[in-house]
Amino acid sequence: MKDLQNTQLLQNISSLLDNARKKVAVAVNQTIVLTYYEIGRMIVEDEQNGENRAEYGKAVLKDLSLHLTEKFGKGFSVENLDRMRFFYKTYSEQISSTLLTNSSNIIQQTTSVNFNLSWSHYLKLMRIKDINERKFYEIESYKNNWSLRELQRQYDSALYTRLSLSKNKEEILQLAEKGQIVEKPKDLIKDPYVLEFLGLSEKPNYSESDLESGLIDKLEHFLLELGNGFTFVGRQQRITFEEKHFYIDLVFYNRILRCFVLIDLKIGELKHQDIGQMQMYVNYFDREKRLEGENKTIGIILCQDKSEALVQYTLPEDNEQIFASKYFTVLPSKQDFINILNSDNGKNS
Repeated sequence: MKDLQNTQLLQNISSLLDNARKKVAVAVNQTIVLTYYEIGRMIVEDEQNGENRAEYGKAVLKDLSLHLTEKFGKGFSVENLDRMRFFYKTYSEQISSTLLTNSSNIIQQTTSVNFNLSWSHYLKLMRIKDINERKFYEIESYKNNWSLRELQRQYDSALYTRLSLSKNKEEILQLAEKGQIVEKPKDLIKDPYVLEFLGLSEKPNYSESDLESGLIDKLEHFLLELGNGFTFVGRQQRITFEEKHFYIDLVFYNRILRCFVLIDLKIGELKHQDIGQMQMYVNYFDREKRLEGENKTIGIILCQDKSEALVQYTLPEDNEQIFASKYFTVLPSKQDFINILNSDNGKNS
């Protein structure tokens, strides 16, 4: 009994120390980033007093770099000091933009700024020119505890653009202020989904089972791509009608919407029969699996290509349960996303 108590004591102390270290790491990160922001502010303000600002600024940075490196060591190269300067200019503009709201004519000045991510995160974020897009990725990085690598991946896969495709102007602004909020089935859906982490080529030389196996093998990555609140239930879930068996590729449960989410994988172009099959799956789960208090089942068909007209006329006008989205198995180029955005403009008008 004594050994068990000692083990529990050890676990409790270990947990306390782990939490303390995390808090210290967060505090250190915040202090570093805020310090760099203040250094940037001082450089900009000093630079504004120079007669020939460009030449004056270059000379100041060289001189600063020499003295700070001598006194404080590495980390104060001319390049890094210029980054701090750019960081201040970028985020002071963003802060000013945030303080100006339509609901109030009062502009409040802030003397302290909260930075919740690491300096490495901000080095990436401050290169995003669009303020709303930058704010979205900053909020999502903090909310979901994204590593720098995950932030880069989400940015490269144009998450903000994909979420924006099905939203109006007001909803896009909300993305920038609050990040992704899931309140209804449509909020979960992306079009397209980017599955480049599977390592499959864009050519249709793989099967639906290859795609399914790849998603299961990289389930952690796929859950990140799906979004908030997803938990995995199973694959190839069998349902039977009069001795006829049907298999649902992937079944998830979303804790935020409190409903099952069924995913069917299709190679090639979407057919109306595929939508009818998903409707059957959704109806079955609603009638046989859904518990009292849970919301209606959502069905997502992932396909390589689709006709918007076919989807529109196969599904009822008030559809809120079945969605068809394209997927890419390689990371699309920026032009690909621009083409998608242009082709979908009619949805949001």
